[in-house]
Amino acid sequence: MTDNYRSSGDADSTQQQPSMGAPGGQAWPPPPSYGPTVHGDPATATAPGTTATAPAPTHRAKKPVALLAAVALAAAIVGGGSAALVGRWTDSGTTSASSVISGTPVAQSSKGTVAGVAQALSPAIVEINATSTSGDATGSGVIITSDGEIVTNNHVIAGASTVKVQLSTGKTYTAKVVGTDADKDLALIKLEGAGGLKTATLGDSDQVRVGDEVVAIGSPEGLTGTVTSGIISALNRDVTVAKDQDQSQQQQQQQQGGNGNWPFEFGGQQFNGDTGSSKTTYKALQTDASLNPGNSGGALINMNGEIVGINSAMYAPSSSSADTGSSAGSVGLGFAIPVNTVKADLATLRAGGTS
Repeated sequence: MTDNYRSSGDADSTQQQPSMGAPGGQAWPPPPSYGPTVHGDPATATAPGTTATAPAPTHRAKKPVALLAAVALAAAIVGGGSAALVGRWTDSGTTSASSVISGTPVAQSSKGTVAGVAQALSPAIVEINATSTSGDATGSGVIITSDGEIVTNNHVIAGASTVKVQLSTGKTYTAKVVGTDADKDLALIKLEGAGGLKTATLGDSDQVRVGDEVVAIGSPEGLTGTVTSGIISALNRDVTVAKDQDQSQQQQQQQQGGNGNWPFEFGGQQFNGDTGSSKTTYKALQTDASLNPGNSGGALINMNGEIVGINSAMYAPSSSSADTGSSAGSVGLGFAIPVNTVKADLATLRAGGTS
């Protein structure tokens, strides 16, 4: 009890050793002019000439914890803002977000791989069988809406009385022609009674550069869902194709062994047969990804899984066998309509416009 009130600065207190109930009525020394230390109250924590009592550990811990919490919160805000900023700059360096029409994405772990692109996009690529009085023709198409809008080449469905579409699952639908644009060799068809379909992402062909890796998916020679890959080998190639390809030529394209022609012009020369008097010219992406008859209307895809072109023509020199009239397969010169041309034409096609 005595030590509880002894001032560390009082010399006399070290000489008196009072004992409780001592004879003679010796009194206790007077209490100090200040009360016991009350932790947390600056006004009563210390007195002049005394040593400050250390705050309780629980009070010392609170301020650092609060400080750490504030620092952590600030770091989270700065970090989140930085991540968003980096993401925006990264995105703007690859594709223009405002011009991309979203569809089935490629898994993040599979981006940049042919297998990943093929797995994600194959369900959005279809085989098209067009029937006319001249026979049957096969091409490909790209699903752009979940209820069955499909983009393809005009020359795939030109003159057809019946159009059948087979999905990657093997399910078959009847389709109607919504609109055509022969000048751009584009057409829009719509499946009857379809819903819940996987769709393709339409990218930005203005961002495509020579050397970019690409994947082509289609039905060459009627081989549904065939995947090939390569690079963009040139840009802005002037390619001339027939506006309305003769159905007899389309029928020949499907004969076993690859017989027949896929007519187009390039560099002032005609390839794979006569393009006829009714023709159109457009700027095309050139690729060395293997394309063959039946790839018309199929997809040319970048490594992010975005459609950058609609495959439309190929160069295949005639074989040495003039008697059979057969043509050689792909030699790595294929052409695709840029997807930005497709997007710019969608409103016209949906309105049923023809040209």
